[in-house]
Amino acid sequence: MSTGTGNYAVGFVGIGKMGLPMATRIAAHGYALHAYDASAAALEAIGAVGGVTLAPGLAALGRACEVVILMLPDSSVVKQVLYGEGDALAAQLKPGAVVIDMSSSRPGVTRELGPRLKQAAVDLIDAPVSGGVKRAIDGSLAIMAGGDAAVIARLKPLLLSMGKSVIETGMLGSGHAMKALNNYVSAAGLLAACEALKVGAEFGIAPDKIVAVLNASTGKNNSTENKLMQFIVSGQFNSGFSLGLMKKDINIATDLAHSLGAQTLLGEVLLKSWADAEAKLSGAADHTEIYRMLES
Repeated sequence: MSTGTGNYAVGFVGIGKMGLPMATRIAAHGYALHAYDASAAALEAIGAVGGVTLAPGLAALGRACEVVILMLPDSSVVKQVLYGEGDALAAQLKPGAVVIDMSSSRPGVTRELGPRLKQAAVDLIDAPVSGGVKRAIDGSLAIMAGGDAAVIARLKPLLLSMGKSVIETGMLGSGHAMKALNNYVSAAGLLAACEALKVGAEFGIAPDKIVAVLNASTGKNNSTENKLMQFIVSGQFNSGFSLGLMKKDINIATDLAHSLGAQTLLGEVLLKSWADAEAKLSGAADHTEIYRMLES
């Protein structure tokens, strides 16, 4: 596989809210991009981007590409795409190909898939992202990459077409572990910020003053800076990341802790809070709508 930008064919599977802008940026950087999604509407959206070939199926995409990026809902879908019955990807990949799982997958499953692909001389790296739709559009995502350092180095120009930074996290599965742990911390910060906003407002403090104090003080976090005013106080609740996906990532993080025998004092409370919100508001609700649960 050539290391030069745009000199090899890239497959992209999963053209959702994040996948569409990420795939668009890859095409804009000159890569021969082949895209596939089970949704006809998603294929129509990416088909409108110049220089993109719509693959008729997973097998065809695998035969055409040296690198395949997966941006899928969870590990079960990743396994189905790779090894499901009928139109599956893994058997069609050429020796020397690389699969990049950018989904929010379970690190244990990723560690199982790596050796299985390696038997066919195919490398797997996990490279999930953080930053949401806005940063996917402007190409400033944070990418956490786990796996063979030489493979990651070879693909860094491709990864940097979608993100501002690539942080190598270590062994295969470590990227997925860090994605879940990052969102665990993010979810805790958002819930605490929402509770502070609610209590302060009920005391009679204007929301913009509450946010201003938090952002000038030690309570500042990503949610106080980028979510409270923008999506919650404004009433927009349209950050582009669902409540169900956040709950899923918290679940992965707490399951990881349990599998290691590690104690998470906050974990069970946090998981129950987000599970309750999902039950009341639906998993499709924006994750910033966790504030609505406090209102009710």
